[in-house]
Amino acid sequence: MTGLEETGTHDDQELVRLLDADGSFAPTPAAERYRGIAEALSDAELEQFYRDMVSIRAFDRQATNLQRQGQLALWPPSWGQEAAQVGSVRAARAQDHLFPSYREHVVARVRGVDPLHILRLMRGLTHGGWNPFDPANGNTHLYTLVLGAQTLHATGLAMGLVFDGKCGTGDPERDEAVIVYYGDGASSQGDVHESMVYAASFNAPEVFFLQNNQWAISVPVSTQSRSPLYRRSAGYGIPSIRIDGNDVLASYVVSKVALDEARAGGGPRAVEAMTYRMGAHTTSDDPTKYRTSAEEQSWVARDPIVRMRAFLESRGASQAFFDDAEAEGQALADDIRVRTTDSATTLDPAQIFANVYSEPHPRIDEQREWLAAYEASFEEGAS
Repeated sequence: MTGLEETGTHDDQELVRLLDADGSFAPTPAAERYRGIAEALSDAELEQFYRDMVSIRAFDRQATNLQRQGQLALWPPSWGQEAAQVGSVRAARAQDHLFPSYREHVVARVRGVDPLHILRLMRGLTHGGWNPFDPANGNTHLYTLVLGAQTLHATGLAMGLVFDGKCGTGDPERDEAVIVYYGDGASSQGDVHESMVYAASFNAPEVFFLQNNQWAISVPVSTQSRSPLYRRSAGYGIPSIRIDGNDVLASYVVSKVALDEARAGGGPRAVEAMTYRMGAHTTSDDPTKYRTSAEEQSWVARDPIVRMRAFLESRGASQAFFDDAEAEGQALADDIRVRTTDSATTLDPAQIFANVYSEPHPRIDEQREWLAAYEASFEEGAS
C-alpha cells in the first residue's frame, strides 16, 4: 500500500491539510495554526494557483507528446505534483533563491524562466538551460539531474547569506532565503544528509522541500525508509512538517511560514509534501511494470486540480473563469510546440567551453583549440 493511508493515526494527526479530496475546506488539527493565512488569500490569488496548475499540466502533456514525436531526448513529467510546486513557489519572495531538481516545471515558469529553456535542455541544445543570474529568471537556479546535488548547491548559497548578513536582519523586505526541491529517492542520497548537517550547523536560511511522490523510479518509499521521511530532517534538529502535497493551500501556507522563519534567522526548515507521480519517472520509464492500476486510481481521486476547482466553485468561481484558465493552458502548450519545432536542432560544440569559469582561463583556451584542430582533421581527411 502506498500513499497517505500509510502514515498511521499518529502521523495523520500531524499532517497539514486544508482542502479535502472533494475540495471542501476542512483543516486538519495540524493545519489550524495556518488557517488564518489561507483565509486571508484573495479570490485573485486562489484563482492564480488554479491557473498555474492548469497551465503547467497542459505544458507537461505537450512536452511528453513532443518527446514521443522525437523532438526531445527525454522528458520528466510533473503530472500530479502541481499543487506542491505551485503552493511553495508562490510562497517565495522575489529575493529568495530557488533550486529545482528536474521536474519543477511550474516553479521555473512562475519565477519567469521561459519554458522553452527547459525543453532546450531536454533537447540537448544547451549545457545548462538558462542564466540563473539574469533577473528575468527570478533567482531560479539550474535543473540538476544528479540526484540530490542541488541540495549542496542550495546549502552553500544559504550559508553565504548568513556570512554576508543577508538574513535575520529584521527587514523582511531585504532578508533572503533559499528553497531547494528534491524527491523521495534523492532523500536517501548522502548529499542531502550532508547538506542538512551544514544547514543546521550554520543556521542557514534554507527550506528543504521534499516531494514524496511515492516512487524512486521503481523503488517504493516503503523500501527506502521504515519511518516517515520528514523525520530524517528532524533528526538533524531541523523543524520538519508533513503536508498533503495535493492540497495547494497546504503547500502555500506551510511554505510561507517556513520561508518567513528561515529568512528571519530561524535557521533551516523541512517540508515533506505527500503527493504522487501520476506519469512515468521519465519518458524512458514504464510504470506499469511496478505499479498497479488500483494504486494509480486511488490517487486520481485526489487530483490537485480537480480538488482546487471544486473549492473555487464552492466560492462562486464562474464557468467563464475555468474556460479562460483552460484556454490559457492550451495557448501555452500550442506556443511551446511551435517554438520547439521551429528552433535549432544542433548545438555549437564551442558552447561546451562557455561559462565554465567566470573569467578567461588558459586551460579552457587550450581545450577549445584542441577541439577545433580535431574537428578540422576530419574535414581534411587527416584522421
